[in-house]
Amino acid sequence: MPKILSISTLQPPYEVTQDEAAELTRSLFSKRFKDIDRLLTVFQNGDIEKRHVCMPLEWYGKTHDFEERNQHYIEHAVEYGVQVVKDCLNGEGWLEEPLSPDAVDAIFFISSSGLATPSIEARIMNRLPFRDDTKRIPIWGLGCAGGAAGLSRANEYCLAFPDANVLVLSIELCSLTFQKDDYSKSNLVGVSLFSDGVACALVSGDRSPVRALSPMPSILNTTSKLKPDSEDVMGWDVKSNGLYVIFSKSIPAIITTWLGPFVHEFLEEQGLTKEDIAHFIAHPGGKKVLQAYEEALGFDSTKTNVSREILRENGNMSSPTILYVLERFMQQEPARDEYGLMAALGPGFCGELLLVKWE
Repeated sequence: MPKILSISTLQPPYEVTQDEAAELTRSLFSKRFKDIDRLLTVFQNGDIEKRHVCMPLEWYGKTHDFEERNQHYIEHAVEYGVQVVKDCLNGEGWLEEPLSPDAVDAIFFISSSGLATPSIEARIMNRLPFRDDTKRIPIWGLGCAGGAAGLSRANEYCLAFPDANVLVLSIELCSLTFQKDDYSKSNLVGVSLFSDGVACALVSGDRSPVRALSPMPSILNTTSKLKPDSEDVMGWDVKSNGLYVIFSKSIPAIITTWLGPFVHEFLEEQGLTKEDIAHFIAHPGGKKVLQAYEEALGFDSTKTNVSREILRENGNMSSPTILYVLERFMQQEPARDEYGLMAALGPGFCGELLLVKWE
């Protein structure tokens, strides 16, 4: 079974407290909403204390066209991507020995918050000594489900090629998509939640010579699911000035009714129940999303403590967020033979699940 042997994350340079984000939003939205104070309670009620973004806070209060936003996306994604790949391959605290970029056989690049052709991983390959025959698999448009989906696809690659070492590189610079003149409720909620994040994970096949210092999560199985006719639940509305967020208020209700049967069926197929899951590695889409997870799956709040910590410290970074959660679990060194369930949801509306076991 393929294993996740190393993981690294990066926090972009500008820290923004939730109060600072709320005040910026007040300055931009107050002329359009008489009840702005009531609407801004979404910032206080979201269980987020701070976030990290790639530009100074004052930048977001000014007008920027799509070209400028996207150029920032490319420049920062390459810069941050190089660093997080180096850290992942160095494997400090994870690997017996650092791994050279030329030992990587494939890179799955995950993103939904900017556009680049050649894609970001190709640009990173020109900065680091990767082999020129390294496979490139960019995946765009999965949003918050992207990090989990990337691990699933890397798992399948390593099942097909057991000697392989694969990187899952997830970069989202959601803050660059902020539209200061979009006065929709979706944008208001999005501003209260989303932030920037960068993460990289190393997945290796059974016959890879790479070795870890301690038990690491093996990927036992994965599954994907699409909810039909739910394209308007979340995503982007692409307009001339960039990406405008679509964020339905029905998301927690959908999770409560749709996710439970999906998870229980998956576990039953593995001969397991929710009682067998020691670690719930959930993408924290927001406070209400975590509560919906608990209700749908019959978990108490202790099962989502780590996800809640990541949300509180970073906000919702879209696809990399679940890798931040996974890193925190791995740092806690779960006991050998304990099961973990990874879960993330995204545009489509879709879900991705991975069953892991520390071995």
